[in-house]
Amino acid sequence: MMDDSGAVQIARALKCAALCLMLLPRFLLAAVMLWLLDFLCIRRKVLLKMGERQDSPDDPPVCVSDSNKMFTWESLRAVWHGQKLDFLKSAHLGEVAPNTEVVLVQERRQVRILDCTKGKRPLVLNFGSCS
Repeated sequence: MMDDSGAVQIARALKCAALCLMLLPRFLLAAVMLWLLDFLCIRRKVLLKMGERQDSPDDPPVCVSDSNKMFTWESLRAVWHGQKLDFLKSAHLGEVAPNTEVVLVQERRQVRILDCTKGKRPLVLNFGSCS
């Protein structure tokens, strides 16, 4: 009979393997897009189209060269990490919002976000700036 720590480790390994299988198609699609953007003709067209959409005259001119590759191990690692974070986040478009804990500033106590709602009125969260 397996002890609890062995069963927990197997469960974690299975969960990690399932996550990898679910993320693999999204990751491969992003990797193919990076690989395609490394072709100089495609990259030039994409970057020049993006430059046309920018209205600011302060932006520097778009420079397209062969030295700034997008299909690198670092970029693939960043894409994998971003896909994993996006998949594991608790808030998803079209789903019920997470009811996380917040601190009421004046009362200095923790409550759930949805405890602050009043009837059918929409709840607005203000993430202020300290600068």
